[in-house]
Amino acid sequence: ADGRFEGSLMTKAIVRYNGMITWTPPASYKSACTMDVTFFPFDRQNCSMKFGSWTYDGNMVELVLVNQQVDRSDFFDNGEWEILSATGVRGSRRDGHLSYPYITYSFILKRLPLFYTLFLIIPCLGLSFLTVLVFYLPSDEGEKVSLSTSVLVSLTVFLLVIEEIIPSSSKVIPLIGEYLLFIMIFVTLSIIVTVFVINVHHRSSATYHPMSPWVRSLFLQRLPHLLCMRGNTDRYHYPELEPHSPDLKPRNKKGPPGPEGEGQALINMLEQATNSVRYISRHIKKEHFIRE
Repeated sequence: ADGRFEGSLMTKAIVRYNGMITWTPPASYKSACTMDVTFFPFDRQNCSMKFGSWTYDGNMVELVLVNQQVDRSDFFDNGEWEILSATGVRGSRRDGHLSYPYITYSFILKRLPLFYTLFLIIPCLGLSFLTVLVFYLPSDEGEKVSLSTSVLVSLTVFLLVIEEIIPSSSKVIPLIGEYLLFIMIFVTLSIIVTVFVINVHHRSSATYHPMSPWVRSLFLQRLPHLLCMRGNTDRYHYPELEPHSPDLKPRNKKGPPGPEGEGQALINMLEQATNSVRYISRHIKKEHFIRE
């Protein structure tokens, strides 16, 4: 409230023959009310204004409520608020044997949410879905971290905009503010996970980062089992070229002594060498395909 309660213009009083005096001073009153912004921008506020005399009691000043409904015929619609109801109630305050009458007008206001829905809520939801799309990008793309960082900066800007729009209060935090804080925490965690995934993706035997036994046991054996996935198969595993397969084992059949036995042993050695070369060539082709 600004503390000014006198009329804004000087008007004349009307004196009737029966002694009744009518004086209608035009005045513009400003008041403040406590706001509950929990459901911003879909909130409703209840503001009250009390008129009464704290100096003269009811024997000197009598307040009469002519109509409980406030006349809104000269009211101009506002682009941000809508008046749902405006009613007046007469009451009295007793102080010993004296009674002090007063009239309380209650205004229930509803915020029009269209502007905030189009320019605040929908962009926030769009940024939230962009956060999920970060995990859809391939690990080879370096834009994963860039996208997450851009979303985090955008959410920070929206949070600052909301902080400027709503009144500052530590009693009630709007739900949209809590939502943005949760999304910012989620985006921060996604950046951490993305950095870890990219780091693991670019590790290989060439970078001298062998897989730990517990990592192999957890992610290649136990976790696929829990996710109802097929058992992991080594990408370099070829049953027909396995070093311990029967094809690569030297034949233990002892040939007859003489030139025929020596020829059979030479054939076995050539077969073993051929299988080893074939295994190495496929291994190199697989490594080249993965790097591409």
